[in-house]
Amino acid sequence: MKVLKDILYKVSLTSTIGDMEIRVSSIVFDSRNVMARSAFVAIAGTQVDGHEFIATALKKGATVIICEKLPEEITEGITYVQVVNSAKALGIIASNFFDNPSEKIKVVGVTGTNGKTTTVTLLHQLFVAMGYSTGLLSTVENKINEEVIPATHTTPDAVSVQALLRKMVDEGCTHCFMEASSHAIVQERIAGLKLAGAVFTNITHDHLDYHGTFDEYIKAKKKLFDELPKDAFALVNGDDRRGSVMLQNCKAAHHTFALKTSADFKAKIISNTLEGLELDINGKQIWFRMIGAFNAYNLLGALGVASLLGEDEDEVLRALSAIKGAKGRFDRISIGGIIAIVDYAHTPDALDNVLKTINGVRTGNEQLITVVGCGGNRDKTKRPIMAKLAVSESNKAIFTSDNPRFEDPMAILREMQAGVGPSEVRKTLTIEDRREAIKTAVMLSKKGDIILIAGKGHEDYQEIQGVKHHFDDAEVVTEILEQLTRN
Repeated sequence: MKVLKDILYKVSLTSTIGDMEIRVSSIVFDSRNVMARSAFVAIAGTQVDGHEFIATALKKGATVIICEKLPEEITEGITYVQVVNSAKALGIIASNFFDNPSEKIKVVGVTGTNGKTTTVTLLHQLFVAMGYSTGLLSTVENKINEEVIPATHTTPDAVSVQALLRKMVDEGCTHCFMEASSHAIVQERIAGLKLAGAVFTNITHDHLDYHGTFDEYIKAKKKLFDELPKDAFALVNGDDRRGSVMLQNCKAAHHTFALKTSADFKAKIISNTLEGLELDINGKQIWFRMIGAFNAYNLLGALGVASLLGEDEDEVLRALSAIKGAKGRFDRISIGGIIAIVDYAHTPDALDNVLKTINGVRTGNEQLITVVGCGGNRDKTKRPIMAKLAVSESNKAIFTSDNPRFEDPMAILREMQAGVGPSEVRKTLTIEDRREAIKTAVMLSKKGDIILIAGKGHEDYQEIQGVKHHFDDAEVVTEILEQLTRN
């Protein structure tokens, strides 16, 4: 139980009604989770407006209402707190409620279109390998030391973030590495956090269904850097022209990493094969188990963060060279002489990176067959672009269902097909059923060929009409390849 006036510290208030000394049992923004003596925070979200559920929260036992608009009817005995921004207030209140855990642990946020999950996973694995108790908040999983907590969003809600950080602190974690998606930044899910540093990986065409314009998407990412404190660090990809934009008006110490331009953390690719990546970093030639130029950036970002947190460069490089990276990011499966690569690439830039990486290391004598789809209820403009990339960079492209959500899968596939020119239609197949699409790719392959299964990566489900059905690309292709080998 916490005293209300204490957990409102640093919140921008408009007005108050009632007892500010009242004790609060929990912070809740979903009326379904309200219990006795809860403080209910009414947030105007993208789907529903929490202000419409104030009456429900009161019936379930809430004794404090925190809102931007006071209800017309004020209930006697209830404390009302009117705030400037409910979403931002929720993060600050949650932080205060859990005794400001981010002030007791070094939290680093990573944002960007691609590379967030890999970078935070690398950092988590790196710091664990160096003997630190370390937390992780990512798309794939949340971890407190070695305890895994399934992730439901790229960044959990503000209350969950603070609760997880509190648990990390209580269990002795000294560091936490977290993804900071553009949605989470705009929705103030990371409000109330004190960051030790932030990383910008890159920015490309994505999430325009939510942000509306590319400029708004860039602003969302930049907000993370605008709000960094002076004693934090800001580390950006110097090869991405928006890296310098992130640093404008940023009070934190500025640092860069790059492969092509001058930077604080610089590397050169010596060799890049399906077995691994060799980089020259400050005159040291290091071999890594990860593949592709995009992973060279992720490794450099991890090196930069570790160095800025005071770690020895040689020790960091030694540990990084043994790390595999995140699940579903360029996962390589080789059975019966056929290589399958499962990757989360679900944006044009990510797909282009993966395809170019594969084409950069293959001999040309083998086929590259790409299986790819696009998610429903998301940015439609990237669908023909993704299809065009798959066809132009592959010997054969099979378009299939991804997570159609509430859209008609065939309607999505038709929008993808619109990106294929008349002369390249012969290189394509459209198979709605994802398992059948993967099976067809395997049946079309021979020894030495490469199959890229893109779009879902670590996900172990397909979301169809609001229902998640078990489906794991790596599991499916392994099963089909093993069956083919037995036959």
